[in-house]
Amino acid sequence: MAGAVAGSVAIAGSELFAGLVAGAPSLIVAVGSLVISLQPPGAKEVFVDLFGTNDKAALNGLIVIAAVAIAATAGMLAGRRIWLGWAIFGAFGLVALGAALSQPLVQPALAVVNASLAVVLGGIALTILVRLAPLGRPANRASAAQAGSSPPASMPDWDRRRFLLASAGTLAGAVVVGQLGRALVDAQHPAGVVSTSRLPAPLRSVPPIASDQALTTPGLTPLIVPTDQFYRIDTALLVPQVNVRTWKLELSGMVDRPFSLTYDELLAMPLFEQYVTIACVSNRVGGNLVGNALWTGVRLKDLLEKAGVQAGATQIVGRSVDGFTVGFPTSWATAAGREPMVAVGMNRDFLPADHGYPARLIVPGLYGYVSATKWLRSIDLTTREAVDGYWVPLGWAKDAPILTQSRIDTPAAGKGVAVGSIDVAGVAWAPDRGIARVEVSFDDGDWQEAMISQPISDATWVQWRVSWAAVPGRHTIEVRATDRTGDVQTDQPTDTAPSGARGHHRISVTAG
Repeated sequence: MAGAVAGSVAIAGSELFAGLVAGAPSLIVAVGSLVISLQPPGAKEVFVDLFGTNDKAALNGLIVIAAVAIAATAGMLAGRRIWLGWAIFGAFGLVALGAALSQPLVQPALAVVNASLAVVLGGIALTILVRLAPLGRPANRASAAQAGSSPPASMPDWDRRRFLLASAGTLAGAVVVGQLGRALVDAQHPAGVVSTSRLPAPLRSVPPIASDQALTTPGLTPLIVPTDQFYRIDTALLVPQVNVRTWKLELSGMVDRPFSLTYDELLAMPLFEQYVTIACVSNRVGGNLVGNALWTGVRLKDLLEKAGVQAGATQIVGRSVDGFTVGFPTSWATAAGREPMVAVGMNRDFLPADHGYPARLIVPGLYGYVSATKWLRSIDLTTREAVDGYWVPLGWAKDAPILTQSRIDTPAAGKGVAVGSIDVAGVAWAPDRGIARVEVSFDDGDWQEAMISQPISDATWVQWRVSWAAVPGRHTIEVRATDRTGDVQTDQPTDTAPSGARGHHRISVTAG
């Protein structure tokens, strides 16, 4: 107990320091980031399956539990030799320091101070609590041995009470301080829109959504997903805060004219808008790690033309301010009819911090893990063989076009429905090939073609709807899509790794 409480004190003190001092790392987040960087193949899939978009909070929680467990072990050893407890606290402090120093945005001096503070606070708390516990004192056992008697079997009531009260009070204080520190840390890393200015007007604006491009069936996902409801999957445990006054976007590598742009210079370039559906490769069949938004930005082709891409530059590598990397074929980005972009806006506002402010890559048709770099720092031209993006060594495919997929939004799986005519509806996507047809089967019967919304473009999803006459009983509903190349969504299920989940979305409902 003494060790676990002392570990809580160390964590709380380090979190408060990180929250009060800008640039100081949260040691819990630093260790979590290290765990992410060292994860074995398949770990991402397991975490997303278990926790979905709460995977980061779950990892932070597991790091805290592991740290407290290690501290409890330190307490057990400190009962014999106090220096053993200090040694374990020191070793864990060195691990946390190493993890913090590996983060690109951390100030090294503050990392050293915070790790040292955590070790000292934890060690002092451990020493005091061990001394309050009579059985934790080596001197007591030594005295008992010299007297020829056995150590006392239990603490005297008052000593036990004093120890428990001290431990409980210290733990309560640590929880309060830790929560305050975490709140201050989170306040340093806001997730929403952080710009107070207005997004410049694009030279090329999209027309308003027409009445035949959006369906309004209750329970159906909106054609344009609101920004605050848009999914977020990335490796950042804390949203990177980028100072746009010093930020620059660099374009380098196998180019004739390397250059960099300040944020103001980027915004001054010709901007355009486009609707693009993006998806995470971890999205399960029927999952919600996919969304459609209106993006505003600069044509990537314009930037590449300005730089002058050299022959043999077969890969574009996007690098984030936090060290994350993606890689996709140059030929994909330069193909006619496709408009990859450096996005600066989302749904006609600046990019929110958690979606990549000040700039991110949006590449129609590719899963985000090989293309959609948030908090973009540089774009490098290289060869396909020279660089593997972050996720490729962890078992994910290097080539990752988004699969043809469809989903049932309403009725919800496992829910009851009324007898009679009801609307079955959902979304289907195959960017940037487009959706040609959506079909629905009831109780393994013939495929029935659904009505689909008029596509905004081949880069976006469509909504679909079909009327069904429900009779009493339990029923299955299954959906499949066909893209504009004629490719029919397969019914053969696969895992998400290495290139996305396949199969039909199939649900069960009960009418009555």
